[in-house]
Amino acid sequence: MSRTKHDSLILLLLLLIAILSISSVESGRPPFACDPRNGLTRSLRFCRTNLPIHVRVRDLLGRLTLPEKIRLLVNNAIDVPRLGIRGYEWWSEALHGVSNVGPGTKFGGSFPGATSFPQVITTAASFNESLWERIGQVVSDEARAMYNGGMAGLTYWSPNVNIFRDPRWGRGQETPGEDPVLAGKYAASYVSGLQSATGNRLKVAACCKHYTAYDLDNWKGVDRFHFNARVSKQDLADTYNVPFKACVVEGKVASVMCSYNQVNGKPTCADPDLLKGTIRGQWHLNGYIVSDCDSVGVMYDTQHFTVTPEESAAATIKAGLDLDCGPFLAIYTDLAIRRGLLTVTDVDMALANTVTVQMRLGMFDGEPSAQPYGHLGPRHVCTPDHKQLALEAARQGIVLLKNSGSLPLSTSRHRTIAVIGPNSDVTETMIGNYAGVACDYTSPLKGISRYVRTVHQVGCSNVACKANNLFGFAEVAARHADATVLIMGLDQSIEAEFKDRTGLLLPGYQQELVTRVAQASKGPTILVLMSGGPIDVSFAKYDRRVSAILWAGYPGQAGGTAIADILFGTTNPGGKLPMTWYPQSYVAKVPMTNMGMRPSPGYPGRTYRFYKGPVVFSFGHGLSYTNFKQSLALAPTDLSVLINTNLFATKNYSTLSSNAIKVKHTNCDSLSLPLHIDVENIGNMDGTHTLLLFSEPPTSVKWSPNKQLISFHRVHVVAGLKQRVKIDIHACKHLSVVDEFGIRRIPIGQHSLYIGDLKHSISLQANLEGIKN
Repeated sequence: MSRTKHDSLILLLLLLIAILSISSVESGRPPFACDPRNGLTRSLRFCRTNLPIHVRVRDLLGRLTLPEKIRLLVNNAIDVPRLGIRGYEWWSEALHGVSNVGPGTKFGGSFPGATSFPQVITTAASFNESLWERIGQVVSDEARAMYNGGMAGLTYWSPNVNIFRDPRWGRGQETPGEDPVLAGKYAASYVSGLQSATGNRLKVAACCKHYTAYDLDNWKGVDRFHFNARVSKQDLADTYNVPFKACVVEGKVASVMCSYNQVNGKPTCADPDLLKGTIRGQWHLNGYIVSDCDSVGVMYDTQHFTVTPEESAAATIKAGLDLDCGPFLAIYTDLAIRRGLLTVTDVDMALANTVTVQMRLGMFDGEPSAQPYGHLGPRHVCTPDHKQLALEAARQGIVLLKNSGSLPLSTSRHRTIAVIGPNSDVTETMIGNYAGVACDYTSPLKGISRYVRTVHQVGCSNVACKANNLFGFAEVAARHADATVLIMGLDQSIEAEFKDRTGLLLPGYQQELVTRVAQASKGPTILVLMSGGPIDVSFAKYDRRVSAILWAGYPGQAGGTAIADILFGTTNPGGKLPMTWYPQSYVAKVPMTNMGMRPSPGYPGRTYRFYKGPVVFSFGHGLSYTNFKQSLALAPTDLSVLINTNLFATKNYSTLSSNAIKVKHTNCDSLSLPLHIDVENIGNMDGTHTLLLFSEPPTSVKWSPNKQLISFHRVHVVAGLKQRVKIDIHACKHLSVVDEFGIRRIPIGQHSLYIGDLKHSISLQANLEGIKN
């Protein structure tokens, strides 16, 4: 998130606000209201915890003056001493661990760091919903502990669930990948863990961002502040909005953040259809909607959406925005009200949403130490269990892309390892962006050194690798070692927020370094890649001297241990790619500004769901040190789709348009089929298999994906044994597709299911018997 430059008036007012607002974090106290020791406020009605929250919220709003209300519409909310309300900073981050990127969280004193888990793209590669939820639970434990210590807030603007649509996007590393179902499952799982809701009460409040169709930062002079994403209704419903819907409906997230960009000519933070209509109306958000930082200001200053700033302030609040990350609403809301563009009731509705979340968090229940989670403190941060989970997450997310038989390495045969590359001994690189201060680090070099003797050469001084003068030392090291591990890839200087890539190749001379070292190596050469986005490493894929390739993403604080454990076979890799790895030629055909998912003349389409061209590695690709066999144990072949006569009129021919029934016109509860799949480990090593189930609609449906992921299950299978995976196929959820008008339908006819090499067909027939004439 960035803060754009405003005129001198705004800067002056912001400075005054900062001076007048004493941050609760800086004071070392957790921000809360209704202190029972305060005789002036303890009897106030909004402090009575035995009353329903909506009654308490209404009472509080009735006591606030308009100037006070306006200064509560922004992230650095003021204190209201006469009501015992302390100032509160809403902006904290917890993308993959408690982070100090936002001003709401600080490290120091009793909280020198927090557990730093792998970057989201790596964790997503585990395809493990229970792992994502467990990580969320640990992060919220540490967040609550830091809140109790006065070092953090309770509102975390995470996770990022945008679709990783284009391989060049600098922020793709923050996302769960390119598939909407995968992203939605990740969103719901991580949010459930973070919030750990008990009834209506929250441990912390999560936020799904950036809504919507946001996946361009700065590419060839086009930046996110000026970009107008032109998106079809079909792609919006079928791809971009899917994870956000899952976040709200399934994860029950407490907040959604609208994005900087415009969608079809309207800033997302001022679009009532997107905010009030969809998030709150259709999905029933129980929480607040917040702007990306300064996006309300960007809407006026950069996008020139309105003639005056007060019109922009009014447009956002009336569209459904509740909180502004930035000073804009604090400065211009009063003028908007005086001009009749906005009412006090509009402001009250926004505040009701934010204050309700604070009350659900217990921030109006008095001293935090007397509340649930009040026992959490410094000893609950960076615990051995938390560190172990960070290590386990890294192990599960690392993907084996190629193996010609050289892995796993042997400590008896490979006694000396040449460890080479600009990412070979890194620490902070491993945690990616939006990270905090890690508990500790184990670099790849350190991890490998725990197994065998190592000889270390960087080869390139950094990942940009603009010189080859150090290559000779690397070649000598490889020539005298029993095996060589090259740890290459990217870092935040290459891919980051504000920085999209222009190509997919390894930077600078990295490719030459890999090739020369592989030629010189006495033993097997293994290439390990750190990156958030995909890299075209076709040269290494087809080079026999590069015997294995691992992708580690950004594996977190324990990344070096996890990499070494996989290299030496202590851990059997089970990760799968959450995004397609394209060849460099792909990006020459696809401008980042084209938001279309489906192919068209001269345009190849995006992601595995629509793109049919050549790939370096496909979505879902990932090898193991053992072999698995899948077989169908139970697989029904027919399903009758009964049209709901209560919702359907016989003359509504659109219901059967294109031989596909509208989902809302069927009884979804009755459209479920059991599918049982046996997974057998036919190799010699225990391992974890990720079962990916795809569906493909009838060939007559021209506007559907090629195939789409509908379910995934990670199962551990002991060598020589078999595990049965039971999946319920729901026709409305798993066999439906979105038509050109954004309407979800169930195509009638033969659907194909794919599980690895297995193919199974299910025939769907429409049952019209219940329709009255």
